[in-house]
Amino acid sequence: MVDVHTHLFPDWVQTNRWDYVKRDKVFGEIYGDEKARMVNAEEMIQAMDEDAVASSVVFGFPWDDQGINREHNDYILDAASKYQERLIPFACLNPLAPGAAEETKRCVDRGAKGVGEIAFYDRSIDEEIISHLEPIMEILREADLPFLIHTNEPVGHLYPGKSMKNLTEIELLVRNFPDNTIILAHWGGGILFFELMKELKALFKNVFYDTAASPFLYQPEIFDVSGRIIGFDRILLGTDFPLIRPNRYLKQIAETLDDDKARLICRENARRLLGLTDSAD
Repeated sequence: MVDVHTHLFPDWVQTNRWDYVKRDKVFGEIYGDEKARMVNAEEMIQAMDEDAVASSVVFGFPWDDQGINREHNDYILDAASKYQERLIPFACLNPLAPGAAEETKRCVDRGAKGVGEIAFYDRSIDEEIISHLEPIMEILREADLPFLIHTNEPVGHLYPGKSMKNLTEIELLVRNFPDNTIILAHWGGGILFFELMKELKALFKNVFYDTAASPFLYQPEIFDVSGRIIGFDRILLGTDFPLIRPNRYLKQIAETLDDDKARLICRENARRLLGLTDSAD
């Protein structure tokens, strides 16, 4: 099993949670509740062993302060170096902060296998954001690495981290970077259903969707319905761990898909996308 969506925090963030809650507004909205769990690298590996997860994509948080992002990225990269093939590092950063492209290049040079989970929790994706993303996406395109971005459904109840109000934001992103490999977290907020439109089907040819938080949001049929629309080879298991453990996803997948389709979602698609070797199993 390969999990493409997990969050990792160093002890210095966990120990000083309330200081960081005060320093970063969005972090405070999501992690200001003491029930919001955080795990370090060792706790991640222990959970992976318990859940039979071979490899996990790990990333931090898109802090407003790029200095914190740099320190957090170093922790992620060091952890991945210690647990090679188990932890797959993505660089996380604030694209609007000075030095974002340089931080992307630094992390890629150190072995980052992508960028994510990027999130714009307090504003919409617009042309200004697109312009800030251009140098980051160019680096990723040249390195053939994926870009993972937070999305959410624009309807339904509110929850911490829910910010996107219009799916056209996602279309704008993909339309500007059609040659980049883009992973839309959380089923792309439902934009996958619009791939029944011929125009979007062609435009989204390099887009993948992860399943993060699916048990909180969708009925189990989402796995079968989405696969029939976009293809089962473009769905990636993402758990949002430590928010949800893999078994809840596996139960829903087993209820709706055969073994071959389940294998694609839970392992093969991510292995192909991330270039993982057999030793990761």
